[in-house]
Amino acid sequence: MRESILTIPINEIFEPKEGCPICRMRDILEKRTVDYIMGAAMMEPDVRIETNRLGFCHTHFEQMLEKKNRLSLALMLQTHLEELNKEVFSKKGLFEPRARRQQLIKARNESCFVCSKVEWAMQRLMVTVFDMFENSKDFAKLYSEQEYICMPHCEQLIYAADSALNKRVQADFKDITKELSGRYAAALYEDVSHFCRMFDYRNSGKDADWGNSRDSVERAIRFLTSR
Repeated sequence: MRESILTIPINEIFEPKEGCPICRMRDILEKRTVDYIMGAAMMEPDVRIETNRLGFCHTHFEQMLEKKNRLSLALMLQTHLEELNKEVFSKKGLFEPRARRQQLIKARNESCFVCSKVEWAMQRLMVTVFDMFENSKDFAKLYSEQEYICMPHCEQLIYAADSALNKRVQADFKDITKELSGRYAAALYEDVSHFCRMFDYRNSGKDADWGNSRDSVERAIRFLTSR
């Protein structure tokens, strides 16, 4: 399969063979989107209309706060809260059916500007991932050499494969994906178990061998949640 502007970014994401490549894809997209919205884009009327309507989730609010640009964030919060008060909590809304008001509150709590942009881009990138797995032996090999696929993305991939892949390669893709997740889960169990054993007084001392267990709790959480 010849490289193109579609395949090059995918290869770059998978080549490090560290962690979950789908998490890495999402992290790259999140960073770009947060950088975009915290820059000059936040003053663009069409962008502000979207941020006012969609708002942001807790995860992406935290990422925005890390940018140390509180004024940009405050300006977006100001107009977002203004629209929230006008569209959801205004006096005129008191005459709307109760079910309609509940739907508005639910929709506002579930929407996020960054999530929507990342999901849109992820869907298109995943089409290329499946196409490359099906048509490029080199990429299929690269996929099988990943460190692991986290649990949330393991589920996403094996279900998406039903409609995204030709039946002749579906089984191989699912088997490889589950093997990557299962193998790492087994290794994590050993590391977390070793971490627990190290708190036994018999294993204490300056020469205690922690092996790979010191960061096993953090790695297990990331594997189980993708975060």
